[in-house]
Amino acid sequence: MSFQLDKKQRVKEILKCGKDPSYFLKTYARISHPMHGLILFDTYSFQDELLKDFNDYRFNVILKARQLGISTITAGYVVWLMLFHRDKAILVMATKFATAGNLVKKVKNIMRNLPDWLKIATISVDNRTSFELSNGSSIKATSTSGDAGRSEALSLLVLDEAAHIEGLDELWTGLYPTLSTGGRCIALSTPNGVGNWFHKTCIDSQAGANNFKLTTLPWDVHPDRDNNWYEKETRNMSKRQIAQELACNFNTSGETVIDSGCMEWLTSNIKEPKYRTGFDRNFWIWEEFDPTCNYLIVADVARGDGADFSTFHVVKLETLEIVGEYQGKPTLDMYANLLNQVGREFGNCMLVVENNNIGYSVLDKLINDHRYPNVYHSVKSTHEYIEQHQAEVVNSAVPGFSTTMKTRPLIVAKLEEFIRNKLIKVYSSRTINEMKTFIWRNGKPQAMKGYHDDLIMALAIACWVRDTALQSNARELNYQKAFVAAVYTTKTSMNTQIKGQDGYKKDSIFDKMNEAEDLYSQYKWIIK
Repeated sequence: MSFQLDKKQRVKEILKCGKDPSYFLKTYARISHPMHGLILFDTYSFQDELLKDFNDYRFNVILKARQLGISTITAGYVVWLMLFHRDKAILVMATKFATAGNLVKKVKNIMRNLPDWLKIATISVDNRTSFELSNGSSIKATSTSGDAGRSEALSLLVLDEAAHIEGLDELWTGLYPTLSTGGRCIALSTPNGVGNWFHKTCIDSQAGANNFKLTTLPWDVHPDRDNNWYEKETRNMSKRQIAQELACNFNTSGETVIDSGCMEWLTSNIKEPKYRTGFDRNFWIWEEFDPTCNYLIVADVARGDGADFSTFHVVKLETLEIVGEYQGKPTLDMYANLLNQVGREFGNCMLVVENNNIGYSVLDKLINDHRYPNVYHSVKSTHEYIEQHQAEVVNSAVPGFSTTMKTRPLIVAKLEEFIRNKLIKVYSSRTINEMKTFIWRNGKPQAMKGYHDDLIMALAIACWVRDTALQSNARELNYQKAFVAAVYTTKTSMNTQIKGQDGYKKDSIFDKMNEAEDLYSQYKWIIK
């Protein structure tokens, strides 16, 4: 096209290219194709959208599948930025120096293959992984050393394969001030599990909690890819590889305790609470108390150092729905008051409080100050349930539930079982967000560093108590009910006379059997 343009037309083209990076790349940029060599950069629609976002937003985070040409379109944008703008300082950072260097190499190749008349700035300083233009713009590749980029004022920071950069949380703290004069950032990567800076940035962007514009690009955004391509491509790939390389799935790509399929089902159940109440408005309610139903409250008490939360769930036992949830940082008095109030509002339901750390203080206030009538008890140093009336005369009984090295994997396994079999309904975004960062770390189920699992542990205890203590209660009560029902039906009592005399005889003791029926009707929900 250049030989057809006179000087005046070329000036118009330069001005047009300077205003529109997409037009510039489509019309004049050439890239290296592995099969066809040097070809015109014919951008796809999703690449054009990215170019627009690069201009419209200071901070962009791109969650992508592999081989979509995102590094190439980023390199094209860098060429446009450097060529048509003076004194732009660009830093490309990756875990490996070679990865960052490859993007700089793409920038240099596009720059060199432009028409001569369009090279309004030329390469004046040229090194293997950096170069500078005659207009003062420069680009440099670097690996993630401790002081990388800290002393520079940057116009653009490119974080290539950001999910794989270890310690990026700390690095970002030092890098962010370098962008304070209006600098931009482009973070691009395939997923690499949960809890890292890239994952958190994507999640926070989705929730509107940071300044990043999130773009998600799974494998099928490419117009040349269909189901046949996918089947062929994934034939020899593991589930984790598919998630990481093609599906943009954080959970499956990492070591999360909850399976990605289960997470999708859980996420589909999220809904806004009907009420946000309590002294701090952190008690969320999805359904009011129903006197025909039975409930269970399970509470996890914060350690007291301000680092974690006190939490509890209100579980509707007939349907295993979480109809209420609290997460906050109240004082011990306030927390005990709240538990007492909510417990009584939900029919004096059984209250299970984790007795670790300062949990005993909360239990003491519930039992002695508030006289709460239905507190869960267990055998000391075990996870064995003991009924409250028995606990009063058994020396080894203690109030509350003990989470130990032994019980923690048991209750987490029970929670995973309930979720996997879709036996429990969770509506809270807070709880489900915790599950996204609940991983196997050093062989133990726990929150990713910097995240919390207080709501998860309370929910796990609820599943365990429902499936052990309450089921044990149910069996015992079922035996008793069967015995009483049999006796009530016959209206007879057992004969205590010597064997061989008249069998069973009528007895007026059963005139009050209705009282017995009322007693067991209180526990019919368990027998279900």
